Amino acid sequence: MHSESPIKRRQSRQIMVGNVPVGGDAPIAVQSMTNTDTNDVAATVEQVTRLQNAGADIVRVSVPTLEAADAFGEIRKQVSVPLVADIHFDYRIALKVADLGVDCLRINPGNIGRDKRIRAVVDKARDLGIPIRIGVNAGSLEKEIQKKYGEPTPEALVESAMRHVDILDKLNFPDFKVSVKASDVFMAVGAYRQLATKIDQPLHLGITEAGGLRSGTVKSSVGLGALLLDGIGDTIRISLAADPVEEVKVGWDLLRSLKLRSKGVNFIACPSCSRQNFDVIKTMNELEMRVEDITVPLDVAVIGCVVNGPGEAKEADLGLAGGSPSNLVYVDGQPSTKFGNDSLVDNLERLIRQKADEKLKAEKNIIAKS
Repeated sequence: MHSESPIKRRQSRQIMVGNVPVGGDAPIAVQSMTNTDTNDVAATVEQVTRLQNAGADIVRVSVPTLEAADAFGEIRKQVSVPLVADIHFDYRIALKVADLGVDCLRINPGNIGRDKRIRAVVDKARDLGIPIRIGVNAGSLEKEIQKKYGEPTPEALVESAMRHVDILDKLNFPDFKVSVKASDVFMAVGAYRQLATKIDQPLHLGITEAGGLRSGTVKSSVGLGALLLDGIGDTIRISLAADPVEEVKVGWDLLRSLKLRSKGVNFIACPSCSRQNFDVIKTMNELEMRVEDITVPLDVAVIGCVVNGPGEAKEADLGLAGGSPSNLVYVDGQPSTKFGNDSLVDNLERLIRQKADEKLKAEKNIIAKS
């Protein structure tokens, strides 16, 4: 069933984004960002709620104007998930959302003007216990850095990041996290690897502007997967030109695949072939949609034939091995019951929910006894 990840994570300073610990020995947080008009409070609240229900630990909201800051305040009142305000240039917006309950400020100190303005934001963040995220992007490097390097490079991204880090260091403000995102996998991975050796603050991972649902998932998985395998990364965002809920789903799938987080149903399913005794693909498509609401960690194997079926099914919390005339179900590694292809998805869903309820009750009993 579940086993611990062999990955040894980089030790980083822990900060708190609302009630979510980031860095240290905390689980890697999954983030996403709203794409609604922030001034449309109802639409933004609805999307934030969907993201939270999908498993987002932290949600970022763009706050480009003082008017949007007022809207942010209303949004903050109506949702419970920690919110990060994405702010550029105007320090007044940062001061305003800080007073309205923001949980983290995504603001590059070097971009908000004179020292007095930077100090005002940092002092406010310190007074209210609000961390800062330094967010460097290959597409918006400082002009002098662009001129120095000629084009975005890992070194250019790190130099930009360290400029902002130095500002916070001089102001004795250590509670920040940093991202050095690029749409090029090699550039982003190289930058994060370099930065990981220079600071002890948490790192927020992302391949920016990764692409659409399929291509962006692949690109993000390659880049972030390489870093996570190195033990680098304390919070992640999968950047997709798609419904942001998909970003959360992919983020969780990535962390589950590396045994770094466990939440919900982890399916082990065969790609299917002519040996299959039921339509594996159709079954999986329907099952995944039906059990999206389950949050209890559960390994479920759905294998279409007897070649690999029993072996995979025995290793899962619940497993189905296709057979003729009936399919064999294993529970906790032991043969349990058989059923045919009629109402296959209904039967599997019922057993999955039954197993999830059992695990939840067992966890509650352990907590109660302790």
